[in-house]
Amino acid sequence: MEVNRTEINGLSIIKPKIFEDERGYFFESFSMREFEEKACKTVFVQDNESKSQYGVLRGLHFQIPPFEQAKLVRVVKGRVLDVAVDIRKDSPTFAKYFSLELSEDNKLQLFIPRGFAHGFAVLSNEVIFQYKCDNYYSPMHERAIRWNDPHLHIDWRLPAADIILSEKDKKNPFLCDTF
Repeated sequence: MEVNRTEINGLSIIKPKIFEDERGYFFESFSMREFEEKACKTVFVQDNESKSQYGVLRGLHFQIPPFEQAKLVRVVKGRVLDVAVDIRKDSPTFAKYFSLELSEDNKLQLFIPRGFAHGFAVLSNEVIFQYKCDNYYSPMHERAIRWNDPHLHIDWRLPAADIILSEKDKKNPFLCDTF
């Protein structure tokens, strides 16, 4: 696998080595040994999967200590715009975001360290999205930032009229009300 660091410290694009022939393809979606050698040392304790339709926007979610989570995210089917926002108060890139299209075709993964809010918008008719977490989900420690926070200026690559939010995500606070 190839690890490409982004301009935001700790955030990395993971490109697996893909073996293709007339039968199809094969790749290791995760190898702890290689991940620790090339990306970082972390132990993932929970895998999650979601299925969503076009226009669904999930996020921007995070957990507070002691249940912060690092995530390794990827798309199995379809395509999304994946977004990570640096919410580490002492970081020089605090409140900056990084976005990347993840798809079944490019097979890219994004490693999101602790201290980031995360979300994605579904760009295809349907998506199956998977992510590994290095800490368990804790509803009591879950927080979020509003998807359309004017301070962040995130281009979700969807018309606002097409965006589908959960009732919970419609009520998320703005960044300035969170920190």
